[in-house]
Amino acid sequence: MSLLRSASVVSFFTLASRITGLVRELLIASAFGASALTDAFNVAFRIPNLFRRLFAEGAFSQAFVPVLAASRAQHGDEATKQVIDSVATSLAWSVLILSILGVLASPWLVWALASGLQQDARGYASAVHMTRWMFPYIAFMSMVALSAGILNTWRHFAVPAATPVLLNVSVIAAAWFLSPWLADRGIEAIYALPAGVMLGGFLQLAVQIPALARLGLLPRLGMGPAAVRKAWTNPATRNILRLMAPALLGVGVAQISLLINTQIASHMAPGSVSWLTYADRLMEFPTAILGVALGVVLMPQLAAAKATGDSDRYAAMLDWGLRLVVLLALPCAAALLVFSKPLVSVLYHYGAFTDRDVQQTTLALTGYGVGLLGLVAIKVLAPGYYASQDIRTPVRIAVAVLVLTQVFNLLLVPYLAHAGLALSIGLGALVNALWLLVGLLRRGSYKPQPGWWRFALQVVLATGLLTAMLWFAAQNLPWVSLRQDPWLRIGWMIGIMLGSALLYFGVLWATGLRLKAFLKR
Repeated sequence: MSLLRSASVVSFFTLASRITGLVRELLIASAFGASALTDAFNVAFRIPNLFRRLFAEGAFSQAFVPVLAASRAQHGDEATKQVIDSVATSLAWSVLILSILGVLASPWLVWALASGLQQDARGYASAVHMTRWMFPYIAFMSMVALSAGILNTWRHFAVPAATPVLLNVSVIAAAWFLSPWLADRGIEAIYALPAGVMLGGFLQLAVQIPALARLGLLPRLGMGPAAVRKAWTNPATRNILRLMAPALLGVGVAQISLLINTQIASHMAPGSVSWLTYADRLMEFPTAILGVALGVVLMPQLAAAKATGDSDRYAAMLDWGLRLVVLLALPCAAALLVFSKPLVSVLYHYGAFTDRDVQQTTLALTGYGVGLLGLVAIKVLAPGYYASQDIRTPVRIAVAVLVLTQVFNLLLVPYLAHAGLALSIGLGALVNALWLLVGLLRRGSYKPQPGWWRFALQVVLATGLLTAMLWFAAQNLPWVSLRQDPWLRIGWMIGIMLGSALLYFGVLWATGLRLKAFLKR
C-alpha cells in the first residue's frame, strides 16, 4: 500500500472520528452549555486522557513502534511475536495498578489539575466523582495503543484509525438516552457522559482483538509472577523502557503545558475551561486529519528505512510529508484566523450555548489557529527523530518550548485571558516545529527536494486569495443573529466552504501545480 493510500485511509477514518467527535461536543454544548459542571466534566475527562497521552499513545507508542518495526525488519515475524507478548504482559499489569491508584487519588488529581474549580463546590465534587468513574479508561486505551502499534507496523491502518469513532458514538448515545433517564431520577444529567466514555474505551479495545487474531498477532498475557518477571527482563522490553524515559519527559512536557493552562483557566470566569475545550475540538480536525494521519503512516516506514540504511528513501518520505503539510495546513490556518466566528456559530450556537460563548470560543480558536501549521508539522518532523530512536532531541526542544510558552502566558494572559492561553500554545508550536526542522537539516537527515520555492509561492498565492474570500464572508453575513434560522446559516457555510475549496485548488491548478503528479511523488 502506497504512503498516499495509507495516509488517505487513516485520514478518512480520522475524519469520521472528528466528525462524530464534533457531534459529541455539539450535543454537550447544546445540552449543558459552558458552566461549572461542563468545566468539571472536561477536567475529569482530561485527567485519564493526560495519563493516556503520557503512557499509552505518547511515550509508549513513540518507543514501541520503532523497536517493533526494527525487530521485524531485522529478525522476522516470529521473533517479533515474542516481543509483542512480553511488552503486552508488562503493559497490562502496569496499567491495572495505575488505574487502581488513579481511582484512589482522584481528589488530589482534580486539585492538581484545576484547583480553581473549588470556586463552585458542586462543580469540584462532580469533577472528583467523574474522575473516579473514568480513570480506568486509561487501561483500555493503553492496550488499544499497543494493538494499534502492532497493526500499523504490519501496515493495517484502518482498524486503529476507525476505533476512536466508537468513543464518540458511545458518549453521544449516553448523552442522548441516559442523560434524560438520570434527570428524571433527580441525578445530574451530566453523569451520563462518564458512562459513555467507559463504554467507548471497552468497545475500542474489543474491535482490535479480531484484527490481531486474523494476523496471528494476538498477544498472550503472562499471568503468574514468573511470566511477568520474564516479560520485564526481555531485552526488547528493556529497550522500550529505555526509550520511554526521554519520551515520557517529552510527552510530559506537552501535558505539563496542558496542566498549567487548565489550572490557569480554572481560576478564570466559569466556562473558560469549556471554551478552550470547544475550540480545541475544532482544532483537532486539521491536526488529526493531516498531522496525526501522516505521523501514523510515516513512523513505521521511516523506522524501517533507517533500520535498513536507506537514507534516500527516508529523506524523500520526510519531504513528501512536509509538502503535504504546507499544501493543506496553511489554508486551514488562514481559515481559522479570519473565519472562526462563522465556524463556531454554525457548529455550536444552539440550545444552552449563548452569544457570549460564541465570542469567547472564537477568541480561543483564533489563538490556536496561529500555530496550526506548527502543530501539524510537528507530527511529521518528530517521527523523523523517533525513527532513528533519537527521542532525546525532541525532548530537549519540547522542554525549552514549554518554558517559552509560559513566558508567552505571562505576557498575553493578563490582556487576553483564556485566549492568551490558546495563543501561547500556537506560538510555542511554531517555534517547536521550526526547531525540529532546523535540527534535521543540520544533521543532514532531511535534504529538501528541488522545487520548494516554486511550490511555496503557488501555495501562498492560493492561500492569500482564499483568505480574502473568507474574510469578506465573515464580515458581511450576520452569523450570530442567524441563530433563529439555522438552516440558512448552514447553507451559507456549505456554499462558502465549497467555493473556498474550488478557489484554492483552482488557483493551484492555474499556476501549474498538478496535484495528481504531486501526490504520486
